[in-house]
Amino acid sequence: MLSDVDLAKLRIVFYPDPVLREHCGPVTEFGPSLQALAARMLELMHAGKGVGLAAPQVGLPIRMFVYNTTGTPADDRVCVNPELTDLEGGVEADEGCLSLPEVTVPMRRAESVTVRAHDTEGKEFRISGTELEARVCQHENDHLDGRTIVDNMPTSAELANRRILKHLKERYRARNRR
Repeated sequence: MLSDVDLAKLRIVFYPDPVLREHCGPVTEFGPSLQALAARMLELMHAGKGVGLAAPQVGLPIRMFVYNTTGTPADDRVCVNPELTDLEGGVEADEGCLSLPEVTVPMRRAESVTVRAHDTEGKEFRISGTELEARVCQHENDHLDGRTIVDNMPTSAELANRRILKHLKERYRARNRR
């Protein structure tokens, strides 16, 4: 499946594309194709000035996300088939999303989290994060379960983002009429 993906044509998918609502399936093929996909996703994430990107955000309903909270290339991370554990604390902050440009939503997230995942070769690892890293991992993992920040929007954020969301829906409909 992954070997059939044209990485050069991979782009960030925008709300309300239905792939953003899919519950993603586990990755079963590891190796060079997955590594190439992860590299392309990191490239798109950095180009979009984001800190995280999940596979459904590039149109692929698989359980994988990439992230980097520092901007330093050595801090690029790839999480395949992630599971979040040890969520502790709680803090609210505004979140944005590469699939919802210009939209911000106040989100309450755990302040710390442990992620158990695999790398692109299939080797299991654990990483614990706090603050921004914990927030990003939770945000990206939500994408793997078909959830976006609009699902938790309070009324005040709905009103503040109404025009942007309307524009994104109109743009999506116009692209799909072609």
